Amino acid sequence: MTWYEDWFDSADYELVYDRRDLTEAERVADLIERTVHPEAGANVLDVGTGRGRHARVLARRGYRVTGLDLSANAIATAQRRAAEERLTPEQIVFVQGDMRLPHFQQRFDGVVNLFTSFGFFDDDADHQRTIRAMASALKPGGWLVQDFLNAPYVRAHLVPEDEKTVDGVHVRQERWLDGERVKKRITITNGTADPHTFTESVHLLTRDDFAQMYAAAGLRLTHTFGDYNGAPRTDQSPRLILMAEKLEA
Repeated sequence: MTWYEDWFDSADYELVYDRRDLTEAERVADLIERTVHPEAGANVLDVGTGRGRHARVLARRGYRVTGLDLSANAIATAQRRAAEERLTPEQIVFVQGDMRLPHFQQRFDGVVNLFTSFGFFDDDADHQRTIRAMASALKPGGWLVQDFLNAPYVRAHLVPEDEKTVDGVHVRQERWLDGERVKKRITITNGTADPHTFTESVHLLTRDDFAQMYAAAGLRLTHTFGDYNGAPRTDQSPRLILMAEKLEA
């Protein structure tokens, strides 16, 4: 089992990442609407949807959203939370599947891939396969938005370790650089039970890396931002937000 299959399917994941409020997701949605101007009721695919935080924000804005994720537990949680918010299957659905595979063909007006839900694979050919799969899901002229970490910023501002306690559970995170990857070890201790340890590993892909993968998949990079307000990307920007257009066949 890969680290991402183990970690993202774990109930422990929610202790570290899933307590976030929706402010960030709303800001991403605002930036998308200001930049690509999706039509009302557009069909949007959220690749690496996780527990569906961004997908639910987009659905509440009137888009018809499909969330795709490899984790069965994440999909189950996403479905439950959408139901709790009274979102209907006409507004939002969730599908379990591998992002590298072409599940959909020219079906969507837009594809989003947010919160660094990319860069996980050991072989960069799998990253290209994922870009191709996202491109294949788009109608000609459709748009892709990816929200990724900004590699120069990560290298300059890496926090080696931090700790927090959530609902009585202790979470320790250790981070380090390993060549072209950033890695993080998460150790979760709940009372006297044995600690649970997970390790993340993300390839520090750059804007140029994405631009090359887009070109190979029939996409054209149109916008690059450095934060959710839409500021230009620099080496000191906290994020790398990319928007691309599918070229006409």
